[in-house]
This record gives sequence, C-alpha cells and structure tokens, in this order.
Amino acid sequence: MNLVIAYFLSWVFFATSVKAGKNAKFQLYGDITYFYTCNLQISLSVSYCATPYNATCLCANKNALATYAGCLAFDNRNTTTAVNYMMNYCEENGNVTVEKDWYEKSYQYFLSNAKTEKEIPNFNKTIPIDVPFKLDEAEMKLYERAYKQFLGNYDDSLYYGAGILGYWLLIMCIGAIVNWGKVMFPSLTKKLTSKPINLWRQYVSMPATFRKKKAEELRIFKFFDSLIPSRFESIVIFLFYIVVLMIHAMNMHYVDGDPVFENNKYNSQARNVADRTGITGTIMMPLVFLFSSRNNFLQWLTGWNYSTFVTYHRHIARVMFILIALHSILFTVLLRDDMSEFSETYMIWGVLATVSGGIILFQAMLFFRRRWYEIFLLIHILFAALYVAGTWIHVDELGYVWFVYPAVAVWCADRVVRIARLVIFGFPKARVSLLADDTIKVEIPKPSYWKTIPGGHAFIHFLKPTYFWQSHPFTFVESPADTHIILYCKVKGGITHSLYQLLVRSPGQAITMRVGVEGPYGEPTPARYADTAVFIAGGNGIPGIYSEVMDMTRRMPNETKNAMKLYWIIRDYKSLEWFNDELTLLGNTNIETTIYVTKPDLSNLLTGDGSDDTSSKKESDSQDMNLESKESLQGVDLVKSRFSHITFKKGRPSIEDIVDLEIKESNGSVAFVACGHPAMVDETRYFCSRNVDNPQKKRVDFYEQVQVWT
Repeated sequence: MNLVIAYFLSWVFFATSVKAGKNAKFQLYGDITYFYTCNLQISLSVSYCATPYNATCLCANKNALATYAGCLAFDNRNTTTAVNYMMNYCEENGNVTVEKDWYEKSYQYFLSNAKTEKEIPNFNKTIPIDVPFKLDEAEMKLYERAYKQFLGNYDDSLYYGAGILGYWLLIMCIGAIVNWGKVMFPSLTKKLTSKPINLWRQYVSMPATFRKKKAEELRIFKFFDSLIPSRFESIVIFLFYIVVLMIHAMNMHYVDGDPVFENNKYNSQARNVADRTGITGTIMMPLVFLFSSRNNFLQWLTGWNYSTFVTYHRHIARVMFILIALHSILFTVLLRDDMSEFSETYMIWGVLATVSGGIILFQAMLFFRRRWYEIFLLIHILFAALYVAGTWIHVDELGYVWFVYPAVAVWCADRVVRIARLVIFGFPKARVSLLADDTIKVEIPKPSYWKTIPGGHAFIHFLKPTYFWQSHPFTFVESPADTHIILYCKVKGGITHSLYQLLVRSPGQAITMRVGVEGPYGEPTPARYADTAVFIAGGNGIPGIYSEVMDMTRRMPNETKNAMKLYWIIRDYKSLEWFNDELTLLGNTNIETTIYVTKPDLSNLLTGDGSDDTSSKKESDSQDMNLESKESLQGVDLVKSRFSHITFKKGRPSIEDIVDLEIKESNGSVAFVACGHPAMVDETRYFCSRNVDNPQKKRVDFYEQVQVWT
C-alpha cells in the first residue's frame, strides 16, 4: 500500500487513543478537557486531603467525588467521555477503582449536601473539609475557557497538522489529474486551447517564476546560489507557507485572567505556540522523508518527476525546521527558571535533534551541494539519522512518536528497495572507455528481465574500494540488440574525474570493472501523444532524449502522420565520435535530425575511420596551413556523407526560431522536450510558454528531461 495512504490510515487509527505515557499513542483531549478543568479548579479552591494532589485520597473520598460530579454537571459538561475519564484517572494515578455508576450516586449526594464557601464556617481552602463543595460559577466558566485554550490547542495542533498533509494531498491530486489526463485522454488534451486555459498555462503552469531561470541556478553574491522553482511550483510553495502561517495563528488568543498560567499572558501564549509548532513540525516529518525518496510511489501516481518532489522536499524541510526551532527556543525561555529540566533524557535528545536540523539546513545550501556533493550527502544522511533518533526519544513519552514511525518506515523501505534493485540487476563487469570530448562510455550487460525506461535513468555504483559506496544518476540508451545499457558520462569532478584519471593511464584508455545498477527510474514524457514531438538536446544531454525519441519511432506505425524532430547542439565535430553508433541508427528511422555545431573547429574533425584527420601541432608554414585547411574541409564532407540522413548547421541555434518554426509547420499539437545545459532548457521553456496562445490555436506543451539532483 502506498506509504502516504498508510500514514493517513495510521493517523486516523491512532487518533482514537486517549492514553499517554511511554510508547503511548498521542492523546486527543476533546471532552476530557472538562475533567482537567474541574481537577485544577477543585485543587486550587478546596482541600479534602492533608496532602495536596493526592489522587489516592481524592478518589476514595465521597465528598471529593461529589464535588467532581457537581463540577461536571455544570453547563452539561458531564459527557460520557469526561465521566469515564475520572475512573481511568483514579485507576492510573491513585490505584483506586471507582464504581461505574459513581457519577449518578455522587451527583445525588452533591445535590443534597453541597455547600458554598460562605456556608462553611471558618472556611480555609488549605484545610480539608468533609462536605461537597459548590464552586463559583463565574470561575468555572473562566477555568473552562482557559483549559479549552490550553488542552484544546493540542487537539487543534493535531487537526491543523493533518490539514498540512491534506494540503499536499490536494496538490498531488491536482497534479495526478493534469498529468494522467494527458496520457489517458490525449485527444481531449489537444483540444484544450481555449483562452482561459492558455492564459493559465502561459503565465502559471509552464513558465519559470522569473523570466527564464529555472533549471539554471540564480547566483546571489558568491555563496547563496539558488534554484528557483517553476511558477506553478512557486505558487504551491507560497500557498504552503500561507497555510502554515494561518494554522499557527488560528485559535491562539489569550484568556484574560488565565488560571492555568497564573494570569501570565506571555507564558500562556509562548506555551501555546511552543506546543503547536512542535506537534505540527513532527507531523510533517513523513512528508519530508517521502518526498526525498527515490522509490517514491507518488512519482508514478502524480506524474511529477524526482526533481519536483525534491523541490517540495526542501521547502517542507525548511518549514519543519523553523517550527521545531521555534518550539525549542520557546520552551528554553519557559524553562529558564528551572534549567534542571534540560538534564532529562528526552530534553537532551530534543536539543540534539534541533541542532542536527540546523546543521542539515546550513550544509544543504546549493553552494555546498554543487562543490562537495559526496561530503554533503554523507553529512546529510548522518545528521538526518540523528534528527530522527533525537525526535523519536524526545516525543516517545508524549505519544507523538507515532508520527515518527511512518518517517522511519519510508526511509527504511527506500533503502531496502534500493538494495533489492541492486541485487536483482546483479553486479556485472562493464566496459568503461574514454572517448572524445572528455566523455566516458560505460557499457553494462543487463539481465533479460530488466526493462529499460525511455528517457529514464539509473544510479550507478562503480565498484572500486575508494568510491564503491557512491551512487550517481545517469541517463542511458539501449544497445541495438537490447543486451546492454550504455551510459555516456561527461567528465566533471568527483567520481567521473577519478574514472578519467584511471582511464588515461590504461592501455587503449579502456578498462573493465564491476558495477552495480539501481534502477530504472523515471517515466517517458507524454510528448509521444502530440502530433509533432520536438526533442532538443544539448551536449551530453542527448542519451535520454535519444532513447525516448527512438522508443517513440519504434511504437509508431510506418505510415504515421506524427512527426518526430531531433535537434542536437554540440560544440564541435569531435562530439559526434562518442555517439557515432546511435547517430548511424537514426538513418533507419523517420526522425528528422538536425545537428548544430556551435564552434566547428577545423583542426578536430572526425574522419571516415573515426580518428582526427588533422594534426593538432601548429604549423608556421602558410603552405602547410592551406593543405591542412583543405584536408579539414574534406573531413567535413566525410562527416556529412557518413551521416547523410542528418542536417548539419553551423553556429548556435536560435531556440526562439526553432519553437516558432515547429509550431507553424506542425499539423496539430506540438510538444517540446529539452535536456542539456540548464540555460538551453530554460530558453526552450520560455519560448514555449510565450507561444502557448498562438494564432493557429495549436496545443503547445513543454517537458524538461533534465533532472536536477543537486
């Protein structure tokens, strides 16, 4: 069962509990508030025992029981829940068994014998009396209001915390309806081009929040780089902040003369805020862990990709930490006169959890993630574990540990599934080779039962002693015989740089090594349902784009009217070398392919045998230079003749012109899929959103295949 559904069911089940204590379930007070109202007022107004707050004495004293019955009878507070709770209270706190019909007998005794303060000679509330006591009605109303604010806040916090979960459930339902609608009703989707729908898609659902930047980070000074969500995601996050602010402002008034906090307005309000932030922050934990999980069933349910869930994960985690930090700070202030409380085990672990959350929040900045990802990940996991352990121990005795269980279950389940995926795939020997343009090719034999996902990705473990524990995501393509998956990894930092150093020292710049494959993850985009599907790739973003367009052409009938376009933007002709086999296969398809070479370096052209056809050595002799230029031009002709099914263009393309042209030439709906440099992906998104409301009333969709993990 989906873990989110299981979480909601467990919440409903455990919400029926009213028992507190170690390993207990959290408590909903409801009508139990009436008992606590009477209990406090009676304790502060009259004495029946020599020792104050002696539950054994009170529960065995018929006059005390009659006073409780009279208090509960006021203003119809004698509900079954409140009356029965008196019995439970006496059993647990006084070890006294009260008869089931105690209320009826005690109330009749109260009506016959109760007296007010003025009716008792020489009354002194510290001296025990032997008659039922009539409490002041005005004070009874005050105590009731005060306790409904104090204990009612615990109930409100649970309901409002559930409201946060409900908000995200609503957002996910909307996402599921929209995304699955494109798959289940493609013909209807193509017709949704009315003015209101186009305005929504043009200005809300498709564009970046501010102009173009979404996949590309926004640089703020030097250390505060940031990824800005899409405009729709930003609206969802903004509304989430509003919901959180609202639920922490509702029902937070102060009761004048509050007897629970001895008429201290500051302490009363601080305690209420501290309780609510702590409870709602704990309830949010499962969402934080679920949204960061690779094996998140909700990705399939909603149609959102992993990047979307991680975006929401970050903001939910930030809000959760702010709430927990407020909870910790306010309780520190409230306990400033009794610091001995901080020596308690649950307090020590609560402080540890708060500090761990702060460290996670700081080290999760994009500046650190991009530069020291493996260190970031290690610290992230370590302190997340400390946060969970600290929260678990801190809330165990309070009953709210039941909200920690789903978070731990999600985390553990994700790890179990990851290991299972690795074991199912096996640990085969892969051929790893260094190609042109600082690209590493990894050919991995796969089991026959392991099915690839067009446009999908897998996490790869390179099983070397120094980095076997690391896993990195790469998109892949299938080998023609469907016996291997092939990865193309651009040499950057981290593990790809380590592989690069190993390969340059190896004979033939190739080695075999064992790998672990965890996957596949992802889903193909709904672009396959459009009348024209335009795939735009930049540099090493081609594998996922290629695998999806090839899968699309395999599924289409030979006489299809659907058009498939592939644009690949590369720096120079050398880039063709590492993708040579795949480009050759395009000749057997009806995919219209165009390759833009932005910097056609004549000294690095691919020749017919796959090697460079010119020398990289500088020639000072002008005659040799002319000869080299002629040979280079011949190299261009050789490239074009080898890939005669591909149109080559020099220079950097205009994404705006491509989008405009494809929309005009399309026979109907058109979908654009982009992957590559973040700036190029953002450009495609920008111009697609600008053309949603086009004169031809054609449906225009945009899908980004680039996944932003860091």
